[in-house]
Amino acid sequence: MFIIIGGDGNEYGPASAEQIRGWIAAGRANLDTRAKVAGTDEWRRLADFAEFFPAANTPPVIDAERSHTLLAERWRRFFGALIDGTLEMACWMPTSVAIMRSVGDMAADGAVDPEHVMEIFWSSLGLSLPYLLALFVVQVVLLSWRSQSIGNILLRTRIVRVSDDQPGGFLRAFLLRGFLARIFRQVPVFGFFFWLTDSLFIFRDDKRCLHDLIAGTKVIKV
Repeated sequence: MFIIIGGDGNEYGPASAEQIRGWIAAGRANLDTRAKVAGTDEWRRLADFAEFFPAANTPPVIDAERSHTLLAERWRRFFGALIDGTLEMACWMPTSVAIMRSVGDMAADGAVDPEHVMEIFWSSLGLSLPYLLALFVVQVVLLSWRSQSIGNILLRTRIVRVSDDQPGGFLRAFLLRGFLARIFRQVPVFGFFFWLTDSLFIFRDDKRCLHDLIAGTKVIKV
């Protein structure tokens, strides 16, 4: 008998090898799914157990209807992103306040010098940097460990691989889906069109934005 960890992070079982082979055939598990023998503490991949070697040549079948019902609604996606964005804006507040005060003083004197504004930005960046770094570390750890940002956790959604519903982890949930997409958005002109296209892709039937297609991910309800 075996216990496995499903795509939602929960444990399932005890289940027989035959039952688990059925789950693999139905796309509910794969050879990379973490599992252990019931009554033991050692977690391994299903592929590491001899009972599942025959399944190695059986291609996984994705249950399209089940997969569609798990997709997170657009409103969850929107408010999750809004929460993450609001937290980042809050981290920028000390720098923003310093800039607004300086611009207000310059406006009172009758002239606003853009070069001086940039100097103020760089000199006051250190006010926000500790908060930004703390938020960055928290989000990276959560995305790597749970495939969820703070917004995902609060809205009960998770980023998973589209192929097998397994957690996206550091590579897909953070690096490809988040960090790479953010770099693209910083490119002049191209970044605007990337952001616009990325946002509009949410209206696809599978609700996968452009950054999801790049990372091979989707967002599901948990």
